[in-house]
Amino acid sequence: MGDYIISCCSTADVTDAYLKEKNIEYICFHYYLDDKAYKDDLYQSMSPQDFYQAMLDGAMTKTSQVNAEEFTQYFRKFLEQGKDVIHLTLSSGISGVINSARIAAEELSEEFPDRKIVVFDSLTASAGYGLFMDKLASLRDEGYSFDELVKWTEENIQNQNTWFFTTDLTFFIRGGRISKVSGWFGTALNICPLLNINDEGKLIPRQKCRGKKMVKKACLTAIKERIENGADYDQNIFITHSVCMEDAREMADMLEEAFPKMKEKVRIFDIGPTIGAHTGPGTVAIGFWGGKKEN
Repeated sequence: MGDYIISCCSTADVTDAYLKEKNIEYICFHYYLDDKAYKDDLYQSMSPQDFYQAMLDGAMTKTSQVNAEEFTQYFRKFLEQGKDVIHLTLSSGISGVINSARIAAEELSEEFPDRKIVVFDSLTASAGYGLFMDKLASLRDEGYSFDELVKWTEENIQNQNTWFFTTDLTFFIRGGRISKVSGWFGTALNICPLLNINDEGKLIPRQKCRGKKMVKKACLTAIKERIENGADYDQNIFITHSVCMEDAREMADMLEEAFPKMKEKVRIFDIGPTIGAHTGPGTVAIGFWGGKKEN
């Protein structure tokens, strides 16, 4: 296992049990429902159904990133155990959390000069972020040293692809990511946007599709055009969703049929409250390994 730990933010949107199974450490973001604060603890203290129902019932949501002091306390416990740390943060195109992590790492480097903390910008979120951590855990378990894993991450950070689609524009309109006029027309026309995370880690709209069937088909086409080794893809694929398991499961079935040589069956997780506070219900995200992300 080596003398180091791998670590992420809770916005990797997998489960606490999964991270424990894979021996991956994590630090929690924070979210608010009507000004009541909660820890994004991967739905250990609130179920996804209750969270999204609160949104549908009109609760106002906001989120806050991990601050530098929290990172300092979090990293210190590993350094005191004699462990080095590789931490991937939520994409800088979505959050400024990487700045907090780097401030903490720099401060602790003076206190622990013999230990190493490397902080990476994952340039991804949710399904893609979880998939990235899954790969790092596999490489660590194969015997990669700290330096080898750092090098692999540097060389492959742009090869992690994440695509999203949503079947409900309500919270994109509420959050100002879609104007009310565009949102009204989009809802009336049953528009489902297809988006991905670009090479700067930003969420970019790519297509407007009429209905669920068309957006799933467009998403599969986009993935086929970009996935590593085409139909011979033999890595994992992760899907996350916000209380729309039927859509997530249908997408997983389509992917498993298209890529029969996958390492494992598609893993499906819930989109966590930090990301979900902005997307609302009805969003599906897919993470896979492919060609370098486009702008």
